[in-house]
Amino acid sequence: MNLREHRIPADTFSDLATGGGGVTAARLLAATQYSKHVLLVRGVVDTARATGHPQAGDARRGYDVLTALQAGQPEAVDAVLRYPSVGAWARHTVRRLSEPGAPAVPAQLGALAAAAALRSGTACTVEVPVTDGVITLPSVGQVLVPGGAAVATIRCSPEGAEVAGDGFRIELSASSGPDTPGWRPLRALAAEAGGRRLRVLVDDLDPYRMPGSAALSGRLDATRLAYWQSTLDSAWDLLVRHHTAVADETATVVSVFAPMAPENGGQSSASSRETFGCVALSEPLDGCSLAVTLAHELQHAKLSALLDAVTLLAPDDGSRHYAPWRDDPRPLGGLLQGAYAYLGVTEFWRRQRAHEEGKAAVLASAEFAQWREAARMVCGTLAGSGRLTSAGEIFVAGMIARLDGCVAEPVPGEALTLAHEAGRRHRDRWVERNRRNA
Repeated sequence: MNLREHRIPADTFSDLATGGGGVTAARLLAATQYSKHVLLVRGVVDTARATGHPQAGDARRGYDVLTALQAGQPEAVDAVLRYPSVGAWARHTVRRLSEPGAPAVPAQLGALAAAAALRSGTACTVEVPVTDGVITLPSVGQVLVPGGAAVATIRCSPEGAEVAGDGFRIELSASSGPDTPGWRPLRALAAEAGGRRLRVLVDDLDPYRMPGSAALSGRLDATRLAYWQSTLDSAWDLLVRHHTAVADETATVVSVFAPMAPENGGQSSASSRETFGCVALSEPLDGCSLAVTLAHELQHAKLSALLDAVTLLAPDDGSRHYAPWRDDPRPLGGLLQGAYAYLGVTEFWRRQRAHEEGKAAVLASAEFAQWREAARMVCGTLAGSGRLTSAGEIFVAGMIARLDGCVAEPVPGEALTLAHEAGRRHRDRWVERNRRNA
């Protein structure tokens, strides 16, 4: 598994600073994340050996099978290694292996190899661990194992796979679907408009699909999955027609949806620096709400990937600040992430308001006005913090320049009133909440 050095060209960095970057930047950032995953996966093998973990040999064998598969089926192996949860699993495993007594399953590398073999129809045999009654095959699905077995053998072939262990045997084929006994496949959503296509897997299975989130929902039934498909069709059509750059970047970056339970009856979404390409979100209200969610979370993904290559902030100094989109005081790193995400939201509504009519146009302009002012205020906090690196100063200056251009655009008085009222209400709630918690 070969690596290469990654550099962010100055013009690409400048484009990213203004909230854009396009497909060129998105592909570069995705390449840095692939290299990170490769390093982390290799780190699992090396750390398991160095710490004398009892599964060190199994981890090495799984890694060797994966390497052998890559020689003949590089696309299948790359798809598994790029899969968002693989990076999170590998990072957590390396960390746990380094903590005496912490539970870790480095033998899960065998499941990565099996996933690649299944994707490519390649013959191989590999042992895999069973965790909590399931075998998780990243980017493919889960095998439900009966009887409390701790390990299974997967024999892959061009026709499918046999999963066998103590007292059980499960047959999988290329046509195995949700009704196959012992098998829960990941399901895909796909949308096409204007010659552009988006395909995402709905991951409602992998335990590492969104680390740290307690709000992940369970398995979507067929009715809910169909609703997500129709909503994605609407969102994708809107993005392709009116937000082409966002559509192109989304198609390059976003590969997985992780369904969440809604918070307080509303809509919620999240991203993780550990799972580049995965967007966790509750059931979308409609196509427009899904489109703006994608514009928002896309920015988080881009910035998180950039931060793996370029340091923009000095280490956290413990200071906490007001963010107009959160109820809790935020560190500077959180401010940067939020401001960059809401720069994307601001740009979305700047474009979208031109395509709305009547009350919808007023509300779209209010969203534009509220978030341009909120993001600009937070950028001012960042710029005055004294904690930006030289690259960070350039980056935030680019954000400010773009937001200042948005602030200069006229907004109808009714929309401005709505925006200012929403901002005031949030600030009042924030002050009251944090006074009580002080």
